[in-house]
Amino acid sequence: MTDNLAEEGRGVNIDLSGKTALVTGASRGIGRGCALELARRGADVAINFRSHPEEAEEVAGEVQALGRKAVLVQADVADAEEVEEMIARTVSELGGLDYFISNAAYSDRQRMLAADLDGFRRTVDVTMWGAFYGVRAAAAQMVRQERGGSIVVVSSPHAVIAIPTSMAYNMSKAAIDHMARTAAIELAEYRIRVNIVHPGWIDTPGERKFFTEEQLEQGAKGLPWGRLGQPEEIGRAVTFLCSDAADYMTGGTLTMDGGVSLPWWSNRDAGAQ
Repeated sequence: MTDNLAEEGRGVNIDLSGKTALVTGASRGIGRGCALELARRGADVAINFRSHPEEAEEVAGEVQALGRKAVLVQADVADAEEVEEMIARTVSELGGLDYFISNAAYSDRQRMLAADLDGFRRTVDVTMWGAFYGVRAAAAQMVRQERGGSIVVVSSPHAVIAIPTSMAYNMSKAAIDHMARTAAIELAEYRIRVNIVHPGWIDTPGERKFFTEEQLEQGAKGLPWGRLGQPEEIGRAVTFLCSDAADYMTGGTLTMDGGVSLPWWSNRDAGAQ
């Protein structure tokens, strides 16, 4: 009974029928979760990818199986011209743009003194500049349409927690948080909402770049909530922020991290007291 009620509650006031969305980095992980949740709520979805074309096609197939239109849009978000073309293609294929989800990111992890600067710059180019190019181009399109819209920036607790070996990623996420809040102020007059999501440690293919399955399993047990998050959970948060249910929310940050941002390390000996 409880599970059924919780499942029904997720759908309250969230009907995106007739709306169009573009999700960057949507071929896998959190981007995939966002694309599918938006489609489940009725939106047609443009699926951006740079690599992993087969996985992007699988996502498109799943969107179509839900009865929604899907458009594959290949683009490197770190290239401003490609981002402009990505927006134009989305509008041409889907008839407009109501929701933009900035999700694509890249991360190399090394300590600052040993960092390969090519990887460092690539992290900043994709994670920071890529988010800015997308938000700017999407907002410009929404302004032209004169019907408002919603932009969601997928950021990270890295924006506020100085995690070692992740300086470029930390810097970039901190920057896009401030970018999103500034955009929210500038776009309010156009009825375009801009919000941020902070996912925690999510079970995605990208995590396998840094951790083995055993490390992920053991690390999950040490988290406050005792498990990794799932991409579809972040997708539900993003879908809420896009919907009319969040109409009074702009410039805000929705944290869905299983308690990672809490001082959970300070509670390790609490059970013995």
